[in-house]
This record gives sequence, C-alpha cells and structure tokens, in this order.
Amino acid sequence: MQEFNISNFIDTTPSSNQYEAQLERLKAAGKSVECIEIAVRGALDNLIANSSRSFVIYGEPQSGKTEMMICLTAKLLDEGHRFIIHLLNDSVDLLGQNLGRFKTSGLAPAARNFSEILDPSVPVKSGKHVIFCKKNGSDLRKLIDKIGKVDDIVIIDDEADYASPNAKINSGLKTVINDLIGQLLGKTGIYVGVTATPARLDLNNTFQNDSHLWVDFPAHTAYTGQDVFFPLEGNPSYSLKLLPNTGDEPRFARSALFRFLANVAYLNKYVNAVEENYSILVHTSGNKVDHKSDWSVMNAALNDLQDPASARYSKYVQEIWDTISEKYQDADADELTKYILRNISRNSILVINSERDFNLRGASATNPASLFTIIIGGNIVSRGVTLENLLSMFFTRDVKHKIQQDTYIQRARMFGSRGKYLRFFELTIPSALYGDWHRCFVFHRLALDAIRQKMGSLVWLSDSRIAAVAVSSIDKSTVDLNRGEMAFQLFDYTDDIDQLVNSDLSSIEVMEKLAAQIGESAFPIYLRKYIMRMLPKGLASVAFHPTKSISGYGDADQELIERKRGFIGLSDLQKGKYPHALHHFKIFINDKNKARLFYKLEGSIQFIKNVRNDS
Repeated sequence: MQEFNISNFIDTTPSSNQYEAQLERLKAAGKSVECIEIAVRGALDNLIANSSRSFVIYGEPQSGKTEMMICLTAKLLDEGHRFIIHLLNDSVDLLGQNLGRFKTSGLAPAARNFSEILDPSVPVKSGKHVIFCKKNGSDLRKLIDKIGKVDDIVIIDDEADYASPNAKINSGLKTVINDLIGQLLGKTGIYVGVTATPARLDLNNTFQNDSHLWVDFPAHTAYTGQDVFFPLEGNPSYSLKLLPNTGDEPRFARSALFRFLANVAYLNKYVNAVEENYSILVHTSGNKVDHKSDWSVMNAALNDLQDPASARYSKYVQEIWDTISEKYQDADADELTKYILRNISRNSILVINSERDFNLRGASATNPASLFTIIIGGNIVSRGVTLENLLSMFFTRDVKHKIQQDTYIQRARMFGSRGKYLRFFELTIPSALYGDWHRCFVFHRLALDAIRQKMGSLVWLSDSRIAAVAVSSIDKSTVDLNRGEMAFQLFDYTDDIDQLVNSDLSSIEVMEKLAAQIGESAFPIYLRKYIMRMLPKGLASVAFHPTKSISGYGDADQELIERKRGFIGLSDLQKGKYPHALHHFKIFINDKNKARLFYKLEGSIQFIKNVRNDS
C-alpha cells in the first residue's frame, strides 16, 4: 500500500514549458502560430541578447495581438519572471474581454484583475503573478500601494500609444498615467509596449524605448488589413461606396442600411450553411447629439419596414428590392426581400456613447446577438475593440483641421479576419475622407516598412491634412521636424549602379531597374507604388541624381551612412536640370563600398525623425 510522503509535494511549481503548451492550444484550435513565434522570439532576444528594458512590439489593428500577448506572458513565466502586469485602456469591457481570454488559456498563475489582490490577506511578495490593470489613475495608485517596489517587474502595455506617452514632455512635467507607469517600472522594470500605431512612442521617447529594437508582429494569413481596404493599386476586393463630400447624410445612411440588410439576406440564404448575425457600424461623429440623430434615422427606417401601413413602406421595400436585383442577379429578389421583411423585427440598435454604454451593451456589439445589429458610436468603438461579423461600415466622420494618423488608423474597425465574407463587406464614406484615410495608410506603410528593415531611427510622414501624432506628444529636444528625407537599407555598391542612374533610360525605368538590382529592402515597392500615384509632371516628376561619397562629411556616421541633418542639400537637387522634379533620389556611399538610397519629396509633406538614436 502506498504511503503518504510530504516531500513529494514540496515543489509544485507550474510547468516550465507553458509557452509550448499555449502554442499547442492554438494549433489544436486550427490557428497559425508562426507570427506569434516571430514576435515572442524577437522580444526574448531583446531581453536576453540585447539586455533591453524598453521596446515596442507593433502589429496591424485587430491582427491577433491578444493571443500573442498570452504566449509572450507564458514565455516570460517560463524564463523565471515572477511579476507581469498587463495595462489596458481605461475600459471595463476591454479589460473583461482580455482578462477572460487569459483565464481560459490555462496560464499558471491565472491572470487576475488588480482588484483581486488588494485585500491585505493576499500575498504578493512571493510566488508568481499575472495582473491586469486599466490605465486609470485611481486603479494604478491602488496597485502601487499594494505591491510597492518589485524588482524586474514586466509591464506589457496594450494600446501603448494611448495614455502612456507623456503629453507634457516639453514642459518638464509628466502626465498622470505616464508618471504612475514610471513608478511601477522603477529602475529595474521592463517595459514592452504593444500597439498598431507606434509613432507616438517613438517621437515621445516614451520610457526611453529603443526603436532599433522594435519587434514586428506580422499579421496571420487570414488577416485583411490596409493592403485590402486601402490598396495602392487596382480595384478593392470589397464594396466601396464613395459619397459626395456634402449632401443628404440621412438618405445616404438609410441606403447603407438597406444594402446591409440585402447583404445579410444573401449571405444567409445563398452562402451560409447556418444562419449568422451581422452588424453595421455607423460612425458619423464623436458628439452624443449626432448619435441620437443617427439612431432616429435607423430606428425610423426599421419601424417603417415593419409597418405596411406606413407611408414610406412601399418606397423602402422597393429600394431594397432594387438593390438586391442590381447586386445579386443570381438570386431571387422576391425571396430575399421577403426574408428581410419577415425577420426585420430581429434587429438591435446599440448606441454606444460612453464607457457605461459599452459595459451594458459591449457583448452584443463585439459579437452581434441580433440578426440585424446596428452599432452607433464614436470614440468608444474606435480603439481596441474587435467587432466580430462586422459586415458594413458607414463612416462619415470628418474633421475641419488635420487628422491624426494614429487615431484614424485605429478607427479602421473593418480590419481583421473578414476573408470569409470580404466580397460582401461594404464601406460607405465621403470621397475626400477616403482619400485622406488612404493617404494615412500610405504614410503609415512607408514608416512601417522602414521599421521592418531595422532602419533604427525612424521617419514619420505628415502633410497639410494629416498629422503623424499630436504635437504635444513630440519631444522637441530630440525630434527633427524638418528633416525632409528618408532612407532605406544598406546595400553593396558597384559601378554599374551609377551607370544605370546616369543612363538615358526614363526615370521610371531607372526606378524599376535600380530596385531590381539593389533589392526590395533597399528600395521598397510601397514607395515605388506611391510615387507612381504622384506624377503631376509625368516622368519629369522623378529625378535620380549622381552618387556621392560621404567621406568628407565629418558629422556623418561613416559606417551606417547616417547624418542627423540629412544628406540631400539644395545643390544636390540640380534644379536647373530637373525643374519639375517632385521625387528626388540620391545614393550616398562610404569608403567600404556600402551604400544607402535617400529619398526627398518636395512639397507639403514633412518628414519627422527622432534623432536620439542617431548618435
């Protein structure tokens, strides 16, 4: 008979291979893990090989960052880190959403809300802890009071560009949230910012993160993002309805609703094996008064469709029938119209103006509980919220002044895993706003491409309509607002490169042949595609200038071919020879025959660079 032996139970610490277990969990659910492995490996390299204590992991909006953070947490626990804090937006619903996913993942110790450890009887000085806390001043103070100073604490900051940067950087003061996170970190803490829009973290020098060590979290293969919704060339693979920049917005909104009803009907009658619920997001303003007006338009239309005696019933039903007949010629328009009318009462209008609204209605918004779900809201649904089965977006929100790249990138709620119904997805938007939004992503794409090529000190773009980040967040002590040029990866220089640049070929032919010769990383395709869209003077809009040695530049980094104030001067532009050039290219080489291609765009576009990491 087996005898009890207490020594068998002294060491009951969790398994040290939790990371592998998390990967297996995802594989068993049919999910790809390669992208997660890339990000986790990059983060661990920073912590171990590079001894970094502050860096950023960046990935596209709604690309699966939560699962990546679960796996990263597992790996950190395996590596012996005992206190890991996850910071989230000041949103109860988002905290509950993410905390729930962490708890069901099987991590040990289980993730807990900070409020669960506040009782004096809960020990925090021993064992391991995974704690969630909102970026809220009161909550952070309570957490600090409870845990005190913890050596080597790890902070994983979700949506890191929100609230965490110091908006008072140029006054010598600190914003409340920035100061409290700094207190948590102390002198030994590790800061890992996670975001889709990292520009603010770079230009703000948030917690002295090192942009040379930023980690790319690539999107999974089923992801639909900027390349799909804002393609650089070709027609979109979804339905894009461009509105006039002024006009009858209620009528446009109602028509968007009717097209949404038609798309839901077609999917459920001709595509889906099992009926599914879908949602449309109506985002016209950040003002509550406007949200009430949006509700009135949608509610009135839905009520009219439920009342054959309504004066507008016949008109609205015919508009729906006409929409179906035009869009789905393979379908029975009568059948689909009857489906809509029989089920029109299965609707739900969710007006989300505040955090309280989201707490009450968030689950129905993120995963629609009604067949026809209409979500009306502004800022509260613009960041960090994944909207499952989002089928349509009516987006007319515009601003009189500059729009911020980070804000508008986060408002792309249509991004995510939309592949199975992408061709039925519809974005309705004024043409000028779409143009601004598209340019936001062009600028963002150019910057991210430089990050992925490990360019270190990064360049962010802005123009008369688009700001990279809020001006208050830019650390003016280290950021050059007038640099005016950007560069790409080093390559090996050979004499035939200059022969090509000085040849009689057209500027566009030189561009493509040079790219083929020096490689994609040294001359990225996104830049070339952008240039092809910006040729006001045809081929004369692009100029390639003779190669130049940097051996005489005493203030340049001869190894990396970098210089704080840039290389391309007025004389390099050869105005007499290229009077109509908008895009200027020039190769600079060092004495080891290493070279870098520099690009300068004349006009209203501003290149913003943090020069802190150049020296």
